[in-house]
Amino acid sequence: MISGRLVQVRRYPVKSLLGERLPAAEVGETGVAGDRALALLDRETGRVASAKQPHRWRALLTLRATGAAPDPARITLPDGRQMSTAESDIDVALSAAVGRPVTLVDTVPADATLLRSHPDAVLAAGLAHEVPADENRLGSLVPGTFFDFAPIHLVTTATLDRIAADLPPGAGTVERYRTNLVLDTPGDAFGENDWIGQELRIGPDLVLAVLAPTPRCAVPTLAHGPLPRETEALRVPARLNRVEPVPGVGAQPCVGAYARVVRAGRVGEGDPVRVG
Repeated sequence: MISGRLVQVRRYPVKSLLGERLPAAEVGETGVAGDRALALLDRETGRVASAKQPHRWRALLTLRATGAAPDPARITLPDGRQMSTAESDIDVALSAAVGRPVTLVDTVPADATLLRSHPDAVLAAGLAHEVPADENRLGSLVPGTFFDFAPIHLVTTATLDRIAADLPPGAGTVERYRTNLVLDTPGDAFGENDWIGQELRIGPDLVLAVLAPTPRCAVPTLAHGPLPRETEALRVPARLNRVEPVPGVGAQPCVGAYARVVRAGRVGEGDPVRVG
C-alpha cells in the first residue's frame, strides 16, 4: 500500500473557466462540491463551450469562477470586474468577454456535446486556425453532469514536478492541467498509471476508484489568466508519458488519472492518502 497526503483541492465552478483552490471540500458522486456545476452554451450551435476547441473558445481561460451553491458563483471578467451568476445581464457580459453569444446554464441539455480539437493539429496550425475536432458527449460516466468523463481528476506532485522541470520557470503546472486533487505520494512521475483499477482513500471517509490515465487536449498549452501560452505543456507529456488511456483509442499524452467516487467524504489539505 502506498501512503501519502493530499496537498491541494481545486474546483472549477464553470466549465472551462479558471477555478479556485480550496482548503477543504465535500466530495460526492458528482465530484468536488460545486465543480463544473455551470457551463456556457453556444447559442448558435447548441454545444457546450469548451477551451478544448481553442480557436473559438480560448478566451474562456481569461475568466475565473469561484463559489458554489446554494450561493451564486462569482465570475471575474478580464477587466477585473466581478459579477454574480445571478445577475440579469450575466449572459451579455459573458458573450462580450468570449466574443460569441452564450448562455450560462446549470442544467445539462439533452444530448449535450462539445468539440475537442485534435491537439497535435492545434500545435501544428496555431490557435487562430480551425482544425479537425471530435464531437464528444458529456456525462458519459455520471449522466446529467458537465464532465467530459469522470468527476475526479487527480495527479501527483512527482508528475507535476517532472513536467515543470522541462518547462520555462513560472510556466505553471497545476493551473494548466486543471486537476481536482493533488497528491504527494512516494514514487516516480506518472506513477498514477500504475493505480488504474485500484482504490484510493483520502481522509477518514473518501474512497475513489482510479479508472484511467487522463489524456491531454490542447488546453494545457493555452494562456491561463496571467500564465502565457506554453506549447511544451503538451509536448513534454507527449515525450514522457504517451500511453493508451483505454483500450482501442491509441497512445496519447497523459497526465494524472481519472477516478469515480465509491464512498463520499469530506477532504482537506494535509489529509492522509492511501493507494491500494
